[in-house]
Amino acid sequence: MPAEWAAHAATWMGWPQGDDLWFGHLDAVRAEFAELIRTIARFEPVHLLVRDTESEQDARERLEGSNVSFHHVPLDDVWMRDNGPIFVTRGAGAEADLSLINWRFNAWGGKFDSGHDDRVPEYVAQSLNLTHWDRPEVLEGGGLEVNGAGVGLTTRSCFLTDTRNPGLTEEGYAELLRDTLGIQKLLWLDGGLENDHTDGHIDTITRFVDEQTIVTSVEPNPADPNHATMAGNLAQLRAMTDLNGQPFRVVELPLPAERLEGAEGRLPPTYANFYIGNGFVVVPQYGDPNDIPALEVLRPLFPGREVIGLSSRAIIEGGGSFHCITQQQPLGQAWNGE
Repeated sequence: MPAEWAAHAATWMGWPQGDDLWFGHLDAVRAEFAELIRTIARFEPVHLLVRDTESEQDARERLEGSNVSFHHVPLDDVWMRDNGPIFVTRGAGAEADLSLINWRFNAWGGKFDSGHDDRVPEYVAQSLNLTHWDRPEVLEGGGLEVNGAGVGLTTRSCFLTDTRNPGLTEEGYAELLRDTLGIQKLLWLDGGLENDHTDGHIDTITRFVDEQTIVTSVEPNPADPNHATMAGNLAQLRAMTDLNGQPFRVVELPLPAERLEGAEGRLPPTYANFYIGNGFVVVPQYGDPNDIPALEVLRPLFPGREVIGLSSRAIIEGGGSFHCITQQQPLGQAWNGE
């Protein structure tokens, strides 16, 4: 599994639908999706899945002139990071062999309907004519971070729930991800943000920005429930090492300063849910005092990339942000199975 900063052939996304799924904010959500897609499409092609004629018409009107391809696919929701495929390569660059893993998706342990979204990787594989692997295990892309040099990061609060892969231990996951994704060392943090319906995905709190550098969310207020969890994660990260026993550089990234409430309680806004593409990084913004400070932390970590802040205030009502709704397709040629 290549690191996210490796060259992309495209980005895959879905178009939001269902005002009830967005608690009455669908139009604002679509406006933010459109701005994100237009931004990504300035740097690389976007493949956009649309559920029906209304969705396609709305998306086409908002995205006119952008480098976007439309695909009619039944969808339950838009969290392509989790229900989409994880691409894998052999070799490097445009001549690399490209394939994908089709994991099971059960909507974060059966919390929502997922029958249509679980079939998205098969559609992507068919669309790209990719030989691929169908796996029986449940695995969400947002639950895993990789540095492209053999190291992976995840959380116990997510992967070890009994609603995903009952009986699969830390050692079992390490073996599974070594065999499927080439992760030679799997590192574990304890948990994620309060009221995160994914049970604490790593991509909402802690991210690799290069092979040796990790950014991790911090909460300075001791009275905030996120404080202790984030402080514990920070201490654990500072003690972790790469395949050669070298410590990582760990950079602190603030969480939004203001508490956000949604229809189902506290929302989990975070700046760590950025998306890295060809020459750019898009960072969610919430109209919060820490929006600009977060960008100032991230910009020096991405030399040669334009770090762009875009609004995600409506999207976060659904529980996620930019990384959750994107899935990168690395460069490569369709593997023929040999």
